[in-house]
Amino acid sequence: MSCVHIYCGGGKGKTTAALGLGLRMCGSGGHVLLAQFLKASVSSELAALAQVKGFSLLQGPDSVKFTFQMSEEEKAEAARFWQDFFRRAVRQAEQGPCDLLLLDELVGAVALGMVPEEEVCAFLRSRPQGLEVVLTGRDPSPALLELADYVSEIQAVKHPYEKGIPARRGVEF
Repeated sequence: MSCVHIYCGGGKGKTTAALGLGLRMCGSGGHVLLAQFLKASVSSELAALAQVKGFSLLQGPDSVKFTFQMSEEEKAEAARFWQDFFRRAVRQAEQGPCDLLLLDELVGAVALGMVPEEEVCAFLRSRPQGLEVVLTGRDPSPALLELADYVSEIQAVKHPYEKGIPARRGVEF
């Protein structure tokens, strides 16, 4: 039996938890596909993961703007890109080999209207038998929560950003 996992909440560690599960899957001989939404493909973990047997990455863009920095035209263009990116990730996972599909920040992409919720839900309902799926991000919808078998909420209690410490390479990205 395969399951759907959601790692959500305002705390640090959603992607880290998903990648930890991905490493566990690869360590057991499985195949993992990672697709990162709303992020540029420059995060430090990607260099390490490229060396892990069985771990694949669907390459995203080199740079990404926050939606609050975008014009309406840029938002529409970004939505087209992320919808196509989701469809490519699904196709690649379905064509295999793929035992675990990590859809990092897809929850956020859905919440921001970049990827249609119903399309994600339809995929989760009809995913290939044996395909484990992880979604991460803030503010999962009730429909996504309903389809999940695991829901883990990561709560921020304290964060260095509150003291003005910016994101650090190797720790936050």
